Amino acid sequence: MRIIRAWSGPRNLSTALMRSWENRPDTEVLDEPLYAHYLHVTGLDHPGRNDILAAGPVDEAEAVRRCTEPALGDGISVSYQKHMAHHLVEGMDLGWIGEASNLLLVRHPRRVIASYLKVRDRPTLTDLGLEQQSQLMERFGPLPVVDADIFLRDPESGLGAMCSYAGVDFDPAMLTWPVGTRESDGAWAPFWYGAVERSRGFSPAPADDPAMVPLPDAFDRLAHEAQRIYDDLLAASA
Repeated sequence: MRIIRAWSGPRNLSTALMRSWENRPDTEVLDEPLYAHYLHVTGLDHPGRNDILAAGPVDEAEAVRRCTEPALGDGISVSYQKHMAHHLVEGMDLGWIGEASNLLLVRHPRRVIASYLKVRDRPTLTDLGLEQQSQLMERFGPLPVVDADIFLRDPESGLGAMCSYAGVDFDPAMLTWPVGTRESDGAWAPFWYGAVERSRGFSPAPADDPAMVPLPDAFDRLAHEAQRIYDDLLAASA
């Protein structure tokens, strides 16, 4: 069995990549298995909070067990796990993470913040997941860093590199997928997955300069702090 853990920040390619990997006949996906635990510990009021907590697991040990001992169906040899890096709450034991192929999904901070502000206000550096990704790099690195804009210029090459790193063959089926929902989608899907549910493949790479994405003045400092970590992660990429 191969376990691949993709650690992303919010408003990134994470759900599209989950669709991509799920379209492989040898792969089952796990959608944000730490989310319920994260909400339980932090007390944050996210869309669909009650449904997410009810779906669970809220217990840390059980959430980790789902990641380390995924229940795979017949003929399935790959567990692709979509994780949000900010779900790694302070004080959580991270020792279990290293026993897998881990990679980091990033996106230019100005794009992330601008997108985040459309659905939630007052994002913090912790919300963006970059600090947690930096911790993963320091402890388990060097790790591959997949930048969304670069990936979208040539998804086939990007997926090929991910597959090579994980020790599996690239499958062209990863480039497209059927429209609609999935049984594997988390309880939060109705609030966040609309665009992906309508998609059949990866969107074209954005043509604009991410450094020029406008933000309210109140978020200039956040963008600057996030940019520093983002640049460091790209420089440290395996």
